[in-house]
Amino acid sequence: MAEQNDIDHVSGKTTTGHEWDGIKELNTPLPRWWVLTFYACIIWAFAYWIAYPAWPLLSSYSTGVLHYSSRAEVAVELANLEKIRGEKMVALGAASLADIEKDPALLALARARGKTVFGDNCAPCHGSGAAGAKGYPNLNDDDWLWGGSLDQILQTIQYGVRSGHPKTHDSAMLAFGKEGILKPEQIVTVANYVRSLSGLPTSQGYDAAAGAKIFAENCTACHGDAGKGNQDLGAPNLTDKIWLYGSDEATLVETIGNGRSGVMPAWVGRLDPSTIKAMAVYVHSLGGGK
Repeated sequence: MAEQNDIDHVSGKTTTGHEWDGIKELNTPLPRWWVLTFYACIIWAFAYWIAYPAWPLLSSYSTGVLHYSSRAEVAVELANLEKIRGEKMVALGAASLADIEKDPALLALARARGKTVFGDNCAPCHGSGAAGAKGYPNLNDDDWLWGGSLDQILQTIQYGVRSGHPKTHDSAMLAFGKEGILKPEQIVTVANYVRSLSGLPTSQGYDAAAGAKIFAENCTACHGDAGKGNQDLGAPNLTDKIWLYGSDEATLVETIGNGRSGVMPAWVGRLDPSTIKAMAVYVHSLGGGK
């Protein structure tokens, strides 16, 4: 052990008195400014804990003496924005969908408001440009599972699809394989028949007559004799080459065998009526509305 006031002959600094295997520990305290800054940060942290919400509790959190909340601040800003919109949004809510389409000012307001709300709520599934994705419909084309008129779009947005709401669109495709209705070879056959309805190539050795028979006995009740679909049931048109999940044989076999039952949430109760109406107008204006 070296003495407490030992001086290191290389650096000229005192040592702490600790030595390991001939290596001495220099006594070089942190700069005073750094130490003062460190203590100031600790004091600031305690002050922040007291002033602002910081500590989780059993069912809530400490609100702090200032009772500040970024969520509350955003709510206030949104409320102020609604006040600015005020009369225009009231007029939008009071007008019918047809009247909105005829009034350039209301139409512009509805489209602008609808586009913003769509980006916040619908884009995660349908995409920022509403082009959709696998399992999520493209809202720019003219293929609509539940109808593309203004009233039909409004109905779908309000109550969703298989959302659990009493007024939701509610139908499901049977799982013909899982439920034992069709055998695997029959599913492959009818999958090829469905491909043929859109002019897609079929597998070698495919029996067209057998495929038509299986389709007629199991699928026409929803999709129609010609496979044109039924918007009342949300049954897609199988002849227009527009596919929600994909048109390859493997995907169709999976669809027929296991069924499909995608869900869209009901927005009524989550968004105010004027906003839902604006979103319906916006979606209708994307190019696929009828």
